[in-house]
Amino acid sequence: MPNQTDTQRLVDLVSNSSFPESLRILRTEFSSPVFTTSFSLEDQIILHAIASERLPVRVATLDTGRLFEETYQLHARSISLYGIPIESYFPNAEAVQALVARQGPNGFYDGVEHRLACCRVRKVEPLGRALKGADLWITGIRREHSPERQDLQIVEWDADHGVHKFHPLLATTWDEARDYAREHAVPISPLHARGFLSIGCAPCTRAVEPGEPARAGRWWWENSEKKECGLHLKNMRFVRKGSDS
Repeated sequence: MPNQTDTQRLVDLVSNSSFPESLRILRTEFSSPVFTTSFSLEDQIILHAIASERLPVRVATLDTGRLFEETYQLHARSISLYGIPIESYFPNAEAVQALVARQGPNGFYDGVEHRLACCRVRKVEPLGRALKGADLWITGIRREHSPERQDLQIVEWDADHGVHKFHPLLATTWDEARDYAREHAVPISPLHARGFLSIGCAPCTRAVEPGEPARAGRWWWENSEKKECGLHLKNMRFVRKGSDS
């Protein structure tokens, strides 16, 4: 099993490969890969590749309890179409109760720290359980998402979770991803056609205006340009500093 010192070797191994090929290559390097999906355009493409290549990759999703109905519908459709089990990880019920008692059902609108507290309960803690036993974490991250993701490598070492992190679509553009989905008849969320380029929890996501970056629709009431929820902790150091996390 590759360790932290193997990261550059893994980067070199897949840098010139198509993304389905890169999935095949890294699957042979790791024994327990997990792909976490939010049923975004990117994630649907990766799910399609995993199913088409019949890759033995565990698929998991984080069900925060605040998702769009369209996301649940696409979840069900994807299971039916691809025949792949998709494990759902839910937030701890007692932690949600304590969170709501402390800051109300929609306290995330009251400040960044309140919003991050909600993300920690509903997403970050369940992610830890989803990654338990994994040695490779496959994500749908693209550089185009935000300035903070420009410097990422296609394979990274995630010290917080003790796994390698693989972004097979890192250099892919939105148009390229959309065209791939059309060409391969990949089912995608109807929310994309309504201007939702980045889809998260329903209360925290809006459609973007023409010319706005994809993640402008996430937590739009916040002034910070660095919008992350904590799943990708390398990008969260700017908000975690001095917080109660």
